[in-house]
Amino acid sequence: MVGVEVSVEGLTKSFGSQRIWQDVTLTLPPGEVSVLLGPSGTGKSVFLKSLIGLLRPEQGSIIIDGTDILQCSSKELYEIRKLFGVLFQDGALFGSMNLYDNVAFPLREHTKKSESDVRKIVMSKLELVGLLGAEDKLPGEISGGMRKRAGLARALVLDPEIILVDEPDSGLDPVRTTYISQTLIDINAEIDATILIVSHNINLARTVPDNIGMLFRRQLVMFGPREVLLTSDEPVVKQFLNGTMIGPIGMSEEKDEAQMAHEQALVDAGHHAGGVEDVEGIVPQMKATPGMPFRQAVARRKDRVRQILHTLPSVAQSAILESLDEDDTPMAAPGQHGQASGYHDDLDADTQVIPVYSPEQHGQP
Repeated sequence: MVGVEVSVEGLTKSFGSQRIWQDVTLTLPPGEVSVLLGPSGTGKSVFLKSLIGLLRPEQGSIIIDGTDILQCSSKELYEIRKLFGVLFQDGALFGSMNLYDNVAFPLREHTKKSESDVRKIVMSKLELVGLLGAEDKLPGEISGGMRKRAGLARALVLDPEIILVDEPDSGLDPVRTTYISQTLIDINAEIDATILIVSHNINLARTVPDNIGMLFRRQLVMFGPREVLLTSDEPVVKQFLNGTMIGPIGMSEEKDEAQMAHEQALVDAGHHAGGVEDVEGIVPQMKATPGMPFRQAVARRKDRVRQILHTLPSVAQSAILESLDEDDTPMAAPGQHGQASGYHDDLDADTQVIPVYSPEQHGQP
């Protein structure tokens, strides 16, 4: 089953006199992975909370499965929310419950399934995120990365068609962030859900999504196929992707022209502006782990992007055409072309789903 399309049009949100963002319009394609970037304080998490009806924008529409959640009844909103799974920034686990009971909580709360059925589902989701064997541990007894994955397992137990992920890299080192990224790609391959990730992690943004958007100064700067943002000459986009001080983003969100001119003069005089050099080309997108199903979103995205190709900037068109020529066949599973590094080497050759390797499970720091 393909995930649900989420269509947002003209969305505006304020807290009192403070405008958070205005006139935000975008569509999350069904079954694809999208990332929403932006500096801290630009309202990315507010946007996520608006999508599930926890916050109510003053203007606009949010169409989910044919229903505008800003116009529907409380009963209709309750039903729409069943389509969602949400991974909160801190995992939001109950500290007094072990991982098994945390993951089982939505099933016990919202369904009438027997405990035997609950156990089958919970253990399946724990396996999917690489946490089999850790189900009896309390959240305080495991690492931050494991708590994130436990929160993700809980978000999956009701078989959501839309998954919202708030800052999956928060509090994690770059390596654990990559493991979380791989897990999200694998989940998309496994259940074909529509996924929106809010982040300001550039490596994640370059390698994970099918589509990327960016919020800045209360506006959606852009949203579309990943190649559009990754090849953009928009100053705020280039500054954000390269992590340099040169550009419109300052310590506060606003930076005036005088400050920008001063910083540019320092750079011209030889002062290093931080960040990295521009990355040439587009980093290849992550694929599903060997042995996982092939991501059906890849083929759908190809068809969709071909239809809108003529509307995109020429540099993005070239990057997309190059990517369309690449071989998108799934990577071979272990046993076909050798054991992939970083995965369990004691799996049966016929295993179809390979749990993501976890350093924590192998006693590594």
